[in-house]
Amino acid sequence: MLKRLYVKNYILIEELDIEFDQGLSVITGETGAGKSILLGALELILGQRADSSTLLDKKSKCIIEGTFQISEESQADFFKNNDLDFEPETHIRREINPEGKSRAFINDSPVNLATLKELTQQLVDIHSQHETLLLNSGAFQLNLVDSYAKNEKNLDKYKNIFFVINQKKKLLDVFKIEESKGKADLDYFNYQLAELGQAHLNNPDEQIQLEQELEKLENTEEIKEKLFNVFYTVNGGDTTLLSSIRAASQQLQTLVKFDSRYQLFFERLNSSCVELKDIADELEAAANEINADNKRLQIVSDRLNLIYQLQQKHRLHSIQELIKFESEIAEKVTLIDSLQDKIDATEKEILIHTKELISIADLLSNNRKKAIPKIEGEINRMLIDVAMADASLKIECNDLSPSNFNADGGNQIKFLFLANKGGTHKEIGKVASGGELSRLMLCIKAMMAELSDMPTVIFDEIDTGISGETAAKVGSIVKKMAANHQVIAITHLPQMAGKGNYHYFVYKSNKKDKTHTSLKLLNETERIQEIARMLSGEELTEAAIGNAKTLIKN
Repeated sequence: MLKRLYVKNYILIEELDIEFDQGLSVITGETGAGKSILLGALELILGQRADSSTLLDKKSKCIIEGTFQISEESQADFFKNNDLDFEPETHIRREINPEGKSRAFINDSPVNLATLKELTQQLVDIHSQHETLLLNSGAFQLNLVDSYAKNEKNLDKYKNIFFVINQKKKLLDVFKIEESKGKADLDYFNYQLAELGQAHLNNPDEQIQLEQELEKLENTEEIKEKLFNVFYTVNGGDTTLLSSIRAASQQLQTLVKFDSRYQLFFERLNSSCVELKDIADELEAAANEINADNKRLQIVSDRLNLIYQLQQKHRLHSIQELIKFESEIAEKVTLIDSLQDKIDATEKEILIHTKELISIADLLSNNRKKAIPKIEGEINRMLIDVAMADASLKIECNDLSPSNFNADGGNQIKFLFLANKGGTHKEIGKVASGGELSRLMLCIKAMMAELSDMPTVIFDEIDTGISGETAAKVGSIVKKMAANHQVIAITHLPQMAGKGNYHYFVYKSNKKDKTHTSLKLLNETERIQEIARMLSGEELTEAAIGNAKTLIKN
């Protein structure tokens, strides 16, 4: 419930501080006095956009604050989820600085507009004469039926599954495109894989080893000749390196008796002779082992040529890169082969979800079809109460095929209206006048108010286009709503004003060559005079005053 509204420096309002209570509060005033300004200020704390053009004094900031009495039971999750302190009297504030920047607060904690709206849309419902345009909206019509049918939880479940199915379908399309493209490449990939597989490229060092072996095989004669030359130099004839060292060693042996150091020289030379003898023997053996092997030469050459060809073909430079490339091709082939499995699995998931979707859609549809006659009955009864006894609302509910289900289920809802006897029901926008639309929307709002726990309902001149007894009946419906909700009605009709528990008057005044809008709560005498003015104009007559008293009593 809205308990207090404070407005400062907003359009024509210099400063305003007004309290509201339960029941029906009516707001009246002359045309242009600023009733819409007051509503605009309230809409700002409900999350509407703002800019500096709304400032009365362009050098000062605008402040709008509303105090709401709320229950922790209904709003506990909101405050917990948004990490806000709960207060039974919650303060919501908007500030707009001269630069046009605005800030929003809930209990003095800064919040963004999305968070502000999340809370206030559960606290206040504003219905204006322009909202009647929603009656032609399929989304509004369906939402009304679902609200009456209490489909909220099932609809949320349906929407979640519908979203999952759409995501799965998008994924399935991707898999199918990839599979189609992959199939076109699969033969080529398999050919590459077979070619690389036949090459048996397992050893990253094989190319280096083969190139070294090839060089050796191609130079067999030169290697053999040089090995023998070295052998003969060391120990292959009468005058060799080994024979010379042996002769030197023998001469040193004869000198050992003269100096012990010569013994060391002798031993070292003698050791060198042994080492040279071993080297010579190994050189001879190595030379004898070397023979031209044309068969092996051909094998190595062919193997290297294959490696070189593969590298050139795939624009690579080593066996290691070829091995990596082969692995990548194998992964691509595996992926393409697995796409069909993914397609099958995804199609199965879609089928399972679709069955569940159809089941919930059937439940939603059944609830809607059960609710529709009740909605029609209630609305048509209320239409009698607002002087539209010959009018009636008819709601069509057409089933959609599962392939045409949308995000709201498997039904197409259409509101049809008949204003007078003898005609046929047609789409609302084609047959209803402005006044008829206003009264029909009022009936709908009254019906929905009984089903919701919305604390505050605000009507902005919903009585446009009606007068007399019809206005009184509209006022009675609004008055009835106020038994369970706080209702604030901005009106220009005395019949509506007379139904209020509280009567506020909007007026203009001049101050320092500027026009300001103000609001005050009328006492009993002031209220009678205001309703009498609404009846007869500025000149109050005894008859108008008597009629005003009668309207207030009724």
